[in-house]
Amino acid sequence: MSIAFIGIALIAGISAALIRRNAAALPELATGAYIDPNRVLPDFSLIDAQGRTFGLAQLRGHWSMMFFGYTNCPDFCPTTLTTLAALEKRLRAEAAPVRPQVIFTSVDAARDTPAQLAKYVPYFDPEFIGLTAASQSDVAAVASKLGAVVVLTPKPDGTYTVDHSGAIFVLDPEAKLAAVLTGPFTVADLDSDFRRIVAGHR
Repeated sequence: MSIAFIGIALIAGISAALIRRNAAALPELATGAYIDPNRVLPDFSLIDAQGRTFGLAQLRGHWSMMFFGYTNCPDFCPTTLTTLAALEKRLRAEAAPVRPQVIFTSVDAARDTPAQLAKYVPYFDPEFIGLTAASQSDVAAVASKLGAVVVLTPKPDGTYTVDHSGAIFVLDPEAKLAAVLTGPFTVADLDSDFRRIVAGHR
């Protein structure tokens, strides 16, 4: 995924509906913006690495960090997942009272089967959740609900390239969108931003 595309996709994906809360009300985030009010998501249906249905019910009761990508991604996806894994390791080591469930949602439904995700996602952290869908249109529908951009471009040889926005979507325990983190991502920034989002939740 090209850096230029990431920038374009993030601008397109973070629309006027993603409004930064007043900086005087909450500490500013290092890597993104709060959503005010927290956006209610319509229900959706994806498939986890064990073939089970995953929707709003599985988001409720947890803070979540959702990231869109694909298993054949050469650099950006594994780098982001590695950073998220380091964040989880730090939060565990510090016995943080709140840890997010990290959700990797594939934007390549045809190639990223549940079996493929079951091999790929635990490499970064065994607690990470991998999601895919029965069809590409199902993936695109979920991405659009969050403001993520996904583009599949056919090639002359019959294959295709995959481009997607690189934001991390932070969802509160009511399955509402609380913040969008746009990077660049470091463990320290994600740690401080997540703690600020949780502390300022209302």
